[in-house]
Amino acid sequence: MDKTQLAAAFAEYFDKHTDEILADLAEIIGIESIADENADVKPFGEGSAKALAWGEDKMKSLGMVTKNFDNYAVRGDYVSGEEPVLGILAHLDTVPVSSNWSFPPFELTQKDGVLYGRGTIDDKGPATAVLWAVKAIREMGLPMKNFRVIFGGNEENGCTDMEYYENCEKFPPMVFTPDGSFPVLNCEKGMVHMTFSAPFEDSEIISIDAGMAINAIPDRCAVTYTDGRDSLTVGLSAHGSRPENGDNAVTKFLAGYEGTNALLLGLKKLFPHGEFDGKTCGLGFEDNISGKMTCALTVLKTKDGRLNGGIDIRFPIDRSYAEISGIIKDAVCGIGFEIDTCEGMEPHYVDEDSDFVQALLRVYERVKGEKGSCIAEGGITYVHNTPGAVAFGAEFPWENNNMHGDDEHISMETFKLNLNMYANAIAEICMKD
Repeated sequence: MDKTQLAAAFAEYFDKHTDEILADLAEIIGIESIADENADVKPFGEGSAKALAWGEDKMKSLGMVTKNFDNYAVRGDYVSGEEPVLGILAHLDTVPVSSNWSFPPFELTQKDGVLYGRGTIDDKGPATAVLWAVKAIREMGLPMKNFRVIFGGNEENGCTDMEYYENCEKFPPMVFTPDGSFPVLNCEKGMVHMTFSAPFEDSEIISIDAGMAINAIPDRCAVTYTDGRDSLTVGLSAHGSRPENGDNAVTKFLAGYEGTNALLLGLKKLFPHGEFDGKTCGLGFEDNISGKMTCALTVLKTKDGRLNGGIDIRFPIDRSYAEISGIIKDAVCGIGFEIDTCEGMEPHYVDEDSDFVQALLRVYERVKGEKGSCIAEGGITYVHNTPGAVAFGAEFPWENNNMHGDDEHISMETFKLNLNMYANAIAEICMKD
């Protein structure tokens, strides 16, 4: 059959097995795999280990040759004894959850054509789609070159899982991850994550508590006052790289602050509510390929007599980590804070004219029925530090699936497109003539 006929056959297969596919997705959503490097179970806690065991068991059931890398990662090869030509990399750990979900975060909930649950879009839903793409290829008896599926257990806390994996086994020459956006995400902005603090004394405020993770826009800012009042500023959560999709509760609180505390007034001035590019801090850069940068104050908490903050920055590919981190350090230190930690990554870019990228774009056009083009984003995907690798899905740029936020979800329509995209992509690159 030709590739158009094959695409139709894949779609028919997935429609026939929808209930089984969702049952598998429900299993992995049900595993609370928030990676914890301080847990008794090493290296990333019991939940991460259970998720990786689930992934390895599924790959074994598909006839793949598997290996566990000390619970940092697991992988499965489709053909034994051959070097893989393609790698598909997904993570099975997730970010933490708040108490503000409308649905149980660790149960798969279907409502009005939408699938809810922590990890449905990042990355458990896409990982399940990859496994079922493998299953479809196996059951349809397609002649394939070897390809490799890799699942990691600590993407959300800095990708130390892949550092360990790469010390044990090299990546295939072509790698994509379902950890970004369609059509093909070939340009990822650089990142700066910075934390800061200063001694905090205030005659009116006892405590401030906002932000769960530095890479998530906070949707709550709770403040306790010396007169016994408690106030709650409510916003809307979003991924830290997409502050425009949320309503930052920290900057919203600061915008309404009318007190005299110099630290809070300094932050209010540096981070105006509704500004997303850090221009007031001396940033605000953009370029023609990666677009505008983002800068968000995502954490603000009092603890042990200090006011602690965190900042998430995603910067264009024509800038460097040294330049951006230097500017934000100067801005924050200039209002009386000390820098506690500062880390980040340089931008990542893959030529859109490469054979690999063009193959994925052909798949996108065949499955989606429209011309695709490369895109740039601020999100740091799982392949940010892997030369030549790109993100292929799992969401579309116009969607807001509450990644890293409350009520994370993926529509059934997008989930089915994931299934078809990954099956067709593997076949496009790995099927023998």
